[in-house]
Parts: sequence; C-alpha cells; structure tokens
Amino acid sequence: MSSHPNLLVVLGPTASGKTRLGVDLCRRLNGEIISADSRQVYRGMDIGTGKDLDEYGDIPYHLIDIADPGYEFNLFEFQRLFYAAFEDIRNRHRLPVLVGGTGLYLDAALRGYRLVEVPPNPQLRTELAHLSEEELTSRLLSLKPEQHNTTDTINRERLTRAIEIAEGEKNPRPEKLPPAPELFPLIFGIQWERQELIKRIETRLRQRLDEGMIEEVANLHDNGVPYPVLEGYGLEYRFVALHLQGQLNRNDLFQQLAAAIRAFAKRQMTWFRRMERHGVLIHWIDGKLDLQSQAMAVLKGHQP
Repeated sequence: MSSHPNLLVVLGPTASGKTRLGVDLCRRLNGEIISADSRQVYRGMDIGTGKDLDEYGDIPYHLIDIADPGYEFNLFEFQRLFYAAFEDIRNRHRLPVLVGGTGLYLDAALRGYRLVEVPPNPQLRTELAHLSEEELTSRLLSLKPEQHNTTDTINRERLTRAIEIAEGEKNPRPEKLPPAPELFPLIFGIQWERQELIKRIETRLRQRLDEGMIEEVANLHDNGVPYPVLEGYGLEYRFVALHLQGQLNRNDLFQQLAAAIRAFAKRQMTWFRRMERHGVLIHWIDGKLDLQSQAMAVLKGHQP
C-alpha cells in the first residue's frame, strides 16, 4: 500500500459510532463522506437507517437519498457510483471518506470486484414462478453459499432478482468495463466489547422509536410502499411493518427487533474478519476511547 492514503474508510457494526468518526475526520482533513450503507440510499428512510444527517453539518455526503423506496438498488450501481464519487472528490482536491457497515458494498469498493450489470431475464423469471419460496431460497444458496444480504431471502420478488443476478454473473454478457481508480485506502474499524455494543444498540433503538420510527414506516406505506417491500428491507422496516399490520405488539416489536439487530451486528463483525482473511488491513480502534485521536495516531504513521 502507498504510504499516502487517498481514501479513508470507517467501518464497524451497527451503533458503533461510524458516522461521528467519519464526520470528525472530514472536518479535520478536508474530506467528504461516501456512504457504504445499502439502505441509506433510499429517500424517506431516515430514522430506521440511522442517517443522522444532523451530524453532518456542512460536510458534503454522497450516495445517500439517491433512490425511491421500492427501487431495486444493487451492488453494480453502488460500485459505479462509488467510483464516480471518489474521482469527483479527488478532482476537487478533497479526501474521500467511505463510511458504512454493509460488508458487500465495502468489499466491492476495496477489493475491486469486476461487476457486470444483469438485466431482467423473462425466461428465467417464468421458470422461477413455479417454485416455492423454500425452493427459491435453496437455489439462491446453491448459487451463492456465502449469502450476505439475508434480506434477499425474505420475499419472493427479492429472491427472484437475487437468483437472476447470480445466474447473470455466471455467464456475463461481454462488455468493456471502465478501469477502476487506483485506491490506497487506510481503513479504521470501530470495535466494542459485546455487552457494551448491546447496550448501545438497545439505547439507540429506544431513541429511534421515540423519534418517530413507527410513524416513518407508516408514512412510507401511506405513500405507496407496500408492506412486503418494507419487510424486504429487513430489521427496523420488517419488524415495524409487522407491528403496523397487528402481528407484533409494542413490547414484542422492541424485544424481537433488538435481538435481530444484535444478530446483524454479529454477522457484520464476521464479514469484517472475513475481509481481513482476504488481505484487507483494518486498523481496529477502541469504541470506549476517543475515536478521532486514535484514528489520527494511525494516520500519522501513514503520511509521507
């Protein structure tokens, strides 16, 4: 790796403090945020995705609020838009700071997946229409055993599209891919002791419920987003949608959602460790201590 990073990355499990550190680094280093969060791309999904836009102040951000709920934003689009944002920020002599916890998005950016766009396949969709959801899930897992985006297995439409993409990636159409920019990333990972992270997850969930997360989901539904689509976004949107349909009371909503978020945080950490095994160097910093000072100490050792 170059001794002079041209990209900073802040990753970590949900509720670990990524946004605050990313913004602090941008303020100190003339940077701009690029989001690596698969749900923050959607407009109107603010509280449930933890956009925390008030924390940004005057710091520019990218890849947030760029799609309408219901639109199938995908990994190909993320990578293309990430590269474009990276080049734009660098061309203006500012520092890109990639912040997020969606492991597949981070991997696509940092490890340079060569992705191809997969168009709809009417013949395949006709074939899949006769299969049960269990059969669809089995087929997807046979194509992609290390399935990261578990929301793809929640409803039939997402299962069908995930299979379509997996099949398309096996036999991509010949096309000339644009060259990826040369990245010299310096990657910070925020880690917490398990019990401390659980406390943060539960505290933040209570805050989000008090701030109107249930009303946010109800408003999305009132504006035409069907409940199955909301459930397909997983976690907050799935459980609140079930609550609004009368399938969960308020207490069960909190308990089951908190458990699901804890499990999600564990999967995120498993993904980050997998990235390390594949050669991605992550500098882990302690969530209990001052994040910015720890990050700056690491950065100091990578300046020319």
